[in-house]
Amino acid sequence: MALSDTTWKTAELLALERQYCSFGDTVHYLEPPKIFTGCEGSYLFDEQGTPYLDLQMWYSAASFGYKNRRLNEALKRQIDQLPQLACQYLHAEKVEAAARIAQYCEKRFGVKGRVQFNVGGSQAIEDSLKIVRNATGKNLMFAFMGGYHGRTLGASAITSSYRYRRRYGHFSERAQFVFYPYCFRCIYDLKPETCNLYCHDQFDKLFESEYYSVWDSKAQSSEYGAFYIEAVQGTGGYVIPPREYFARLKETCDKRKILIVDDEIQMGFYRTGKFWAIENFGITPDIIVFGKALTNGLNPLSGLWAREELIAPELFPPGSTHSTFSSNTLGTAVALETLKMMEEEDYEKLVNEKGAYFLAGLRELQRRHPGVIGQVDGLGLALRIEVCQPDGLTPDRELADRVFAEGVKGDLMAGGKKYGLVLDVGGYYKNVFTLAPSFTITRAEMDLAFDLLDQLFRRCIPS
Repeated sequence: MALSDTTWKTAELLALERQYCSFGDTVHYLEPPKIFTGCEGSYLFDEQGTPYLDLQMWYSAASFGYKNRRLNEALKRQIDQLPQLACQYLHAEKVEAAARIAQYCEKRFGVKGRVQFNVGGSQAIEDSLKIVRNATGKNLMFAFMGGYHGRTLGASAITSSYRYRRRYGHFSERAQFVFYPYCFRCIYDLKPETCNLYCHDQFDKLFESEYYSVWDSKAQSSEYGAFYIEAVQGTGGYVIPPREYFARLKETCDKRKILIVDDEIQMGFYRTGKFWAIENFGITPDIIVFGKALTNGLNPLSGLWAREELIAPELFPPGSTHSTFSSNTLGTAVALETLKMMEEEDYEKLVNEKGAYFLAGLRELQRRHPGVIGQVDGLGLALRIEVCQPDGLTPDRELADRVFAEGVKGDLMAGGKKYGLVLDVGGYYKNVFTLAPSFTITRAEMDLAFDLLDQLFRRCIPS
């Protein structure tokens, strides 16, 4: 039987990839890797046109749906008007986008600050490290276990996973990593309703004596310039801390003049139901790093906001950071349109309402599959499914991998139609489905998601 043209094309592409493409920039979760040829709304499409409901939306980069018409048109207009410009010059979209973000922060936090752009999230993290070092004169940082801030060398030093550093020599400025309040898997085997944030108290105790290595009580000084946080851990498995945790942490850091740098690269721009995820926890950070959804994934753009006293031109002068494409015209044009969209519609209400409906559906799924779905949780449309062995606690990475692989086969049936399901696996034990559905997802699509997830668990759970 003759192979179809699409089958031949797929085979040819995979052969070329095996021979000529670096695997260093590609995550081969599946062998062979999946090839997609189209996208729209909440769906990806394979060579045969089979729709795959995407519940991770490019790691939360395409929050406003694939091929969003309004954002696509903004990009097309800029391509025809001002597609290229060296960043030593100004263009309106850069200035207006920066001003809108800074004005929002000033209104929300009551603090004046400034915004600068870069290309990817890791690069913006690098810029933030420069700001911290410049302002404090210190090159050591605190960060959380389970935290992820990127894979450049500087970002890897404050990312908890050793495997991202292992091949690249000694990291003399590696962060001191602190336990995150992962209550479902409390490292101290305590319960959140009775622990009184014991994990924070253990961090606070580090400053009681110079012999705990982080504080000189005579000089009232620390080697540590900042604490890098994610209000909701991304790659760590969308772990949501107790609401009062960060207020206590900030109090501890403020006493020691340790800055708080809030990484919002995955969770910013209403993913958690607030413009910034940290707003759910009632503190004002010193620096906010952002990216991904700012351009809906159409053109790389990241950036940061920092307090005026950290980033004012006389303190952080021209040329302190630089990238050829840092405030590129295409990215800033889409970013400006994204920010306008977010001002015109009540995304806080929209995301929280859809998130509540989605979380209720996940809890029903957990009821159907007790034990193997050990925990579900969510904040806005950042949701998690923790896959466990039947005891409801022991991580089951193998089951998570099976469910993931079965989802992208594209042979699930619903309403007489064939579908696939795109999931992302994360967490400390790689047993958590981190769900970041599109803000445009409909109730019918959410119901389809529950149906497809139910099918996958029934297919993959050993009988």
